[in-house]
Amino acid sequence: MSIPSKFYVNEYAVIDDNVEIGEGTKIWHFTHVQSGAKIGRNCVLGQNVNVGNNVVIGNNVKIQNNVSVYEGVTLEDFVFCGPSMVFTNIVDPRSKYPQVGSKYYIKTLVQEGASLGANCTIVCGHTIGKFAFIGAGAVVTKDIPDYALVVGNPAKIIGWLSEAGEKLNFDSNGIALCSRTEKKYKLVNNIVSELE
Repeated sequence: MSIPSKFYVNEYAVIDDNVEIGEGTKIWHFTHVQSGAKIGRNCVLGQNVNVGNNVVIGNNVKIQNNVSVYEGVTLEDFVFCGPSMVFTNIVDPRSKYPQVGSKYYIKTLVQEGASLGANCTIVCGHTIGKFAFIGAGAVVTKDIPDYALVVGNPAKIIGWLSEAGEKLNFDSNGIALCSRTEKKYKLVNNIVSELE
């Protein structure tokens, strides 16, 4: 395969046919991008990453070393996948009763700006909300709301972070200010939204 200069693919990476790679993206050693995958602009795929068939990855996504993004997983723009974090796409795997092919895969959506910490596990079939932060080693077994900070096994909400990753301290009216960006947020019934 002839590699255009609009993106970088290391000589030890494997890119299958029928793959789309956006401008400015970098794909490093021993990474494999499988057929039908679509990778956006300005992404970085670290060493030993596997991108499954038909996976969709947005723009400005960073996937650290040793991560497999299996078929059925979608990563929106600005998602961060920490080293050795784990996605799944089947909830009841059995070698004796194989479930091979997309008709068996349960979809997972990671929304814009979410960060998935090192060694966390995302059990398939869930949505990780915008700008949520999954702590290192956490095991996600349910949907995670926007801006939530979750840790543990199973992952539980222990706080809220702004789009920029700053801790949000809500006042008695449920309003918080991001110290980095000065954007305001509101907390109502365990749902955080950015105020205009």
